[in-house]
Amino acid sequence: MAPNPAVPAAAPRVQIFGLEKDQATRAAIRFFKERRAEVHLVDLRRKPISAGELRRFVQRLGAAALLDTAGRAYRDAGLGYLTMDETGIVERLLADSRLLRLPLVRFGEAVTAGPADATWKSWFTPDREGRPR
Repeated sequence: MAPNPAVPAAAPRVQIFGLEKDQATRAAIRFFKERRAEVHLVDLRRKPISAGELRRFVQRLGAAALLDTAGRAYRDAGLGYLTMDETGIVERLLADSRLLRLPLVRFGEAVTAGPADATWKSWFTPDREGRPR
């Protein structure tokens, strides 16, 4: 059955983990709102990321991709001199959310860490059947 153009499709839902005052998080929110996506922001200052949610990002991206090695918290903690495995990185990320590479964005099963405009655009490019990917 073909979709009825008179009935609006449900807005795509995007979940963003970040900080309300973080420039990259605000840019991500603006990006998705411009594309009329329903945005749910989880402000990590108010509610830290859960171990299960962090695990979802680690499974798809790897723990090293979630670690903000250019951030001040990373330098202040002296982590550049340590060799850490996946478990060690995850423990650090759970203990201090300032070490996360923000924003963390989830769209269905797809996830990104940090600004990823090209990937986000691909999520809204219609597939062969005219649906967002």
